[in-house]
Amino acid sequence: MDETALETLGRHLQALRQAQGLSLTQLAARAGIAKSNLSRLEQGSGNPTIDTLWRLAKPLGVPFGTLVAPVATPVEENGVSVRLVEQSHHQRHDEPAVDVYLMRCAPGTTRHAEPHPPGTRETLQVVEGRISVGPSGAPHQLAAGEVFTFAADRAHDYRASDMGATLLVTIVYARGETSNG
Repeated sequence: MDETALETLGRHLQALRQAQGLSLTQLAARAGIAKSNLSRLEQGSGNPTIDTLWRLAKPLGVPFGTLVAPVATPVEENGVSVRLVEQSHHQRHDEPAVDVYLMRCAPGTTRHAEPHPPGTRETLQVVEGRISVGPSGAPHQLAAGEVFTFAADRAHDYRASDMGATLLVTIVYARGETSNG
């Protein structure tokens, strides 16, 4: 991320933390990250990984997309790039929250994702390349144009082929659920 994006993310993260009434120490402990790392992120001087941002979203009680929404640039880590494309702004509590991302995986990349909240489902559509995706231990091989939906409330993996892959990822949280895992 560039300096402007990091500063924007930092201000947004701090506002979300303060709105929850959490101290730096409390949020860091709940997210399982060092307080010094959280402090740097809020100051706009850290370089967050995708996993760190997912871990922060959960104790803040917000979808990953809400956390990164103010940042127009992709979040990148170890050959995986994720950019929020669209996020639902549901008005009623009984409507599911929906985030849509464009994910690019470099050739041979593997990404392990922790479980999302109960009832969360992911739908992946491969735009380009090939990838093995799905719950850990039960992957599905997909090629360009193919679509796969799975329960994302279990640990799941993305393994790009030697040609890499570009995916459209839609995450639908259970109705009324707004936090991540």
